[in-house]
Amino acid sequence: MPTKPLSELEALVGESRVTVEDFRIEAGKVEEFARAVTDSNPIYRDEAVAREAGLESIPAPLTYARVSRFPRYQVTEDGTYGFDVGFRPEYVLHGEQAYEYDRPLAVGDVLTGTTTLADVFQREGGRAGTMTFAVYETEYHDQSGERLLLDRATAIETEGAVDDGDGGAGTDGDDDDTVDEAPEPVSVDTVRSSADVAVGDTGPQIVVPDLERRHFVKYAGASGDFNPIHYDEPYARAAGNERVFGQGMFTAGVTSRVVSDWFGVDAVDSFGVRFQSRVFPGDTVVATGEVVDVTGDTVSVDLETQTAAGETLLTGSATATLEE
Repeated sequence: MPTKPLSELEALVGESRVTVEDFRIEAGKVEEFARAVTDSNPIYRDEAVAREAGLESIPAPLTYARVSRFPRYQVTEDGTYGFDVGFRPEYVLHGEQAYEYDRPLAVGDVLTGTTTLADVFQREGGRAGTMTFAVYETEYHDQSGERLLLDRATAIETEGAVDDGDGGAGTDGDDDDTVDEAPEPVSVDTVRSSADVAVGDTGPQIVVPDLERRHFVKYAGASGDFNPIHYDEPYARAAGNERVFGQGMFTAGVTSRVVSDWFGVDAVDSFGVRFQSRVFPGDTVVATGEVVDVTGDTVSVDLETQTAAGETLLTGSATATLEE
């Protein structure tokens, strides 16, 4: 349970604070982040390639706003979106994450973020006990005042560590053993016209095999998510976990490649995920998407990311505006 009563937290709902300042989108950091989410697309490092794709500058990957969590961009020092909700960090899970894009973040942008505590509530969570939810909405504006992005994050504090059952791939928490054969990745040509897609079409299959702790450490360095539960084995076990596990936003970043590869990062209007289970060293991540609606120039896609063993890590959705 939070260290503050629910009534005190509910009184904060609707309040807004400037939480991010001077968030500079830098070419080197964009390339580092793209590589951390296993995306080797040259559009994220080569301005000539970006211009050939019709962009004015190198774009940032869809989940790049996570980089604003670095202390140098944060107005507050505790990384709590400016709100002290009394959550214990070792028992905080990232429940959902969603983005609405007015245009892609791009190298040269300098952003300010204003966060609103949109909601606070509690639910009973079975193995997780009483779960307390906090929903944060952050609007990012560039140096000219133009809004680029709405970021909606849901944090969940549980009463203790959540047991995923078998603890992920393998049974030995000290080894990065792979136990499931990775499927082959599937590439598709980028689609620019809604006339070229139909309900039921499937997009690229993104496969990241044989995860190791270094993937989580690399993502921490790129994103600013330095919660030691993702790379410090004693800390993770002291919090009641069998072993370290990957950041949810690492898995989300991998998943975002489905829609950015399929339609182009500049065409994506929204991307959102709901985290369902954790990814562990030794797991293979498999992300897929399917068209569920085509209305005019708007394409809607359902997303799912699993391990090679078939355990669902997250589900999600995205929309893209294409040429008719």
